[in-house]
Amino acid sequence: MPILDKLRLDGRVAIMTGAGRGLGRAMALALAEAGTDLVATARTQSQIEETAVLVRERGRRCLPVVCDVTDSGSVNAMVEAALAEYGRIDILVNNAGGITPGFANSLTDISDQTWRTGIDTNLTGAMYCSRAVIPHMVKQASGKIINVTSGFGLRAGRDNFMYTTAKAGLINFTRSLSLTYGPAIQANLIAPGLFPHDDPAMSEWWKGGKYTPMGRLGRDEELGPLCVFLASDLTSYMNGQIIVLDGGGLAGGHAPTGFAPVVPLAEEEGRGK
Repeated sequence: MPILDKLRLDGRVAIMTGAGRGLGRAMALALAEAGTDLVATARTQSQIEETAVLVRERGRRCLPVVCDVTDSGSVNAMVEAALAEYGRIDILVNNAGGITPGFANSLTDISDQTWRTGIDTNLTGAMYCSRAVIPHMVKQASGKIINVTSGFGLRAGRDNFMYTTAKAGLINFTRSLSLTYGPAIQANLIAPGLFPHDDPAMSEWWKGGKYTPMGRLGRDEELGPLCVFLASDLTSYMNGQIIVLDGGGLAGGHAPTGFAPVVPLAEEEGRGK
């Protein structure tokens, strides 16, 4: 088979959590262009309906399902809806997650509820979704699970306790999936770096990606092809691995000086030398 043909995903079915916008929508559209039918999930109906329209414009089917990944009952109902519509699940992308209230709180300012929200959003939800689809992947003796972690799952951060903890936990959760359910099922991770954020204050905090060797933020469409690659037959021997897509930021530990600097940098330093 020609090598580019191995990137085709015709006839396969993928669940994309957090599919209503941003990176989740970009990955869903990339999977659709590769031939995948989709289940697009998020908490906001209007957003996943918009994603579904875009998927259908690419000639693929899409079932939008409102789902709160922190609620196991909601997750189980979503998976049952997917099976009722398509009869199989080949790919699960656990993308739902992100910054939650108290993201940069000092340890003594993190309430019990703040901690649980951050961990449930960025770790427990992926467990619920994986737990729900694994029996069906085992039955069909094949499956791909792609978990979206973060560069902050690979390094600590000053006053960044629950997010770094959750994303690091997702890494070892994924590795445990690979050890338990391989070789038939492959579980791997994408660790995105700095991408545009809905909150202008957050984007300003990141200074437009000036602290990365690429000198800019990532673009949503740059993540989609990587998702297709991990979902394809080209990665049949890849299991329990992390691919970092961050413009080189993690290579030098670069981060804004006011937040988690592994290598403290002034804004003008480290460029073009």
